[in-house]
Amino acid sequence: MEPVKIGLLGLGTVGGGTVNVLARNREEIARRAGRAIEVVHASVRDLGKPRICSLEGIKLTDRPMAVVDDQEVSIVVELLGGTDVARELTLHAIDQGKHVVTANKALIALHGNEIFDAARSQGVMVAFEAAVAGGVPIIKAIREGLSGNRIEWIAGIINGTSNFILSEMRDKGQRFDEALAQAQRLGYAEADPSFDVEGIDAAHKLAILAAIAFGKPLAFDKVYTEGIAEVTQEDLQHAEQLGYRIKHLGIARRTGEGVELRVHPTLIPERCLIANVNGVMNAVLVKADAVGLTLYYGAGAGAEPTASAVVADLVDVVRALTTDPENRVPHLAFQPDAISHLPMLSIDDAETAYYLRMLAEDRPGVLAEVATILGNAGISIEAMVQPEPPQGASQARLIMLSHRVRERQMNIALEQIEALDSISGKVTRIRVEQLDGD
Repeated sequence: MEPVKIGLLGLGTVGGGTVNVLARNREEIARRAGRAIEVVHASVRDLGKPRICSLEGIKLTDRPMAVVDDQEVSIVVELLGGTDVARELTLHAIDQGKHVVTANKALIALHGNEIFDAARSQGVMVAFEAAVAGGVPIIKAIREGLSGNRIEWIAGIINGTSNFILSEMRDKGQRFDEALAQAQRLGYAEADPSFDVEGIDAAHKLAILAAIAFGKPLAFDKVYTEGIAEVTQEDLQHAEQLGYRIKHLGIARRTGEGVELRVHPTLIPERCLIANVNGVMNAVLVKADAVGLTLYYGAGAGAEPTASAVVADLVDVVRALTTDPENRVPHLAFQPDAISHLPMLSIDDAETAYYLRMLAEDRPGVLAEVATILGNAGISIEAMVQPEPPQGASQARLIMLSHRVRERQMNIALEQIEALDSISGKVTRIRVEQLDGD
């Protein structure tokens, strides 16, 4: 049987890794897919740039549309990043009846609903395993492996750069800016790291995970997003003293009222496996009704880990080339006519516990004032730490852990606490999740 010919849009780190994996594992991949898979055409920005892969048998061009229009190409692999050009090329490939594999989380998060509708109308597949958590097959696990379950919640470390920074701060005592500079020197963070450290990259991925977990349309604009720049050494140390670690999590939770989608720094118990995921590694914890808790861990980026997911998608597409489109695995796990517009909850409606840090006057009665405000808001305290202030200091730190409460209740309480004459500045708050299967 003739090999399946593919075209690559982009031949950088992931594109080169994809060529190398396809070449090195050619026979094994053909045994799995039923046919060989060959790269025959690739677009690059710079035709003269050295590549990490062999270019034998690959026609190079600096015009991506030429790859899409190549009649020999039946599967287009989009590895450009960005959204505008990628969207145009992806929709054009679909319009020509070509299948698409992409590692572009922003493309899927922002335009996936449109892209999947177009793919269904043309009877082609769009595969996107590599868009979330690199080489960790979390899309396939939720969409297929857990298809007999009702997914209750997902919590994941889905941005390796932020995880590396927090790990360096905790393990080496670095400040945020020092750990960020280290991540940039090692190539883990871009010159402009805002997508990573502000949580936007994780929010793209969380929107995708939530859609396939709950059978709802993609809704990136509904994800509450908070970065890690305000996390301090002091917070990391207090968390350790209380038996917690701080991780930058993406959390999707289904409640009786709707769906919570939020990305933010989170205290999680140090006994949890996910609390011990360090460096640039990714991990996703899924709670489902039948199987309970399952954890998926691995490299979230890199040439061959991400290429692993791209090639797995290629194998799936090749296997399904002769399948009736109506009998393929749905893009968002649920049949298109069963996608549900579940209510999307605002962060004010989220329910979680809280770590609070405030600077208070070191005199009798202050703690009682704070406790009264919290009590009146229906907030109970689970634990409290008051570090010994420096000799002669007039102010002291108060560290508190609350029980679970609605965000809007905490907002009201914090506004009143910050208005007290005895409290200086803003109260630091970091949400707390137990991730224990409840």
